[in-house]
Amino acid sequence: MERSDLVRRTKHLLRLYGFFPKKRLGQNFTADSELLERLVSHACLTKDDVVLEVGAGFGFLTQLLSSGCKKVVAVEVDPPLVSFLRKQLPGLQNVELIEGDILKVSLPQFNKVVSTPPYSISSPLLFRLLENKFDFAVLVLQKEFAERLAAFVGTKDYGRLTVTIYYHAEVELLDYVPRTLFYPPPDVDSMIVRLTPRAPPFKVDDESLFFELVRTLFTQRNKKVRNALILFLRKREITGKDAVNLADSMVYSTKRVRELAPEDFGILTNELLKKL
Repeated sequence: MERSDLVRRTKHLLRLYGFFPKKRLGQNFTADSELLERLVSHACLTKDDVVLEVGAGFGFLTQLLSSGCKKVVAVEVDPPLVSFLRKQLPGLQNVELIEGDILKVSLPQFNKVVSTPPYSISSPLLFRLLENKFDFAVLVLQKEFAERLAAFVGTKDYGRLTVTIYYHAEVELLDYVPRTLFYPPPDVDSMIVRLTPRAPPFKVDDESLFFELVRTLFTQRNKKVRNALILFLRKREITGKDAVNLADSMVYSTKRVRELAPEDFGILTNELLKKL
């Protein structure tokens, strides 16, 4: 199907069923057949794969996925779209349609994710996905968000999200996606991202302390580690001279927070744990 055909079909379905793309649900429908084929190609599908799709929309990607894998688990939150899909997809024996919020519904097992999810849920969605075991996810994400996932240490995009995701998964930026490939077009461009879960690449003795430390220190990203640590210690009711002495004694105390690699946060956590 040509791009113009997909745009026409999207507009036709919107008119025919009286749908209005809902901004609060981030509804920008993929209206480019080549983009859909690229997503499927990056997913390297086999007949053993069970694929999760987040936000099935009009089912264009769902249909394409179903022809290349064992089963598609398509999750859609918008009731009018769900009833449309129930009429459209009965011919596809290998599609399971789940109505509900991807952040709340219980999910069957899957081993791959291929999706163009709403931008507004990108961050919680990634962490929800990473609670599950799967091979990898191929996702279309807002370009700015994607760049934060894969940012280099010290750059303006590098931050809490980069470190936290790095701890759980490997991130690859695969393709640029202009906003014109959606209808209605969003305000931003996108990227195709592949996310591959893995065991943490460094050892942390207390994960909750690690994540709390990363979160707190990045609120002071341009400050020296010692100053950001004093704030962190204050929250734990270690104040005054005790906090200053402890912060000064820590590894990396004179570096800026943004200059710490993810592994450095791990080392800092383990040292802090011993000294606390």
